[in-house]
Amino acid sequence: MDLKLPISIVDELSEDEVRAEGELDLASGEIRNVRYQAYDSTADGFPAAREDYEFTVGILHSGGREVEFRIEADALRGRYSVTPSELLELKGRAAKLFSQRPPKLH
Repeated sequence: MDLKLPISIVDELSEDEVRAEGELDLASGEIRNVRYQAYDSTADGFPAAREDYEFTVGILHSGGREVEFRIEADALRGRYSVTPSELLELKGRAAKLFSQRPPKLH
């Protein structure tokens, strides 16, 4: 099964954050096609390689709902991924949240 979901990526820095969009491969946990917003990775490098880097989170959006999860940032290879255990938990949380009925608007 080839299932890729669009996600938001947030690299938390000491005084700032770097935002990006990417695709999470639910089979492997790899994150590809990362597109940074207002950040030049060619000039400034991979965010996780910076001295002020703290951690990275991902956000999966669907119908006004979102699920936040931990992303591993490999500073040496310049790549993002989700661990197998985090991926399994994410699948369960996302299925539960996104299968609920949309909230009623008043």
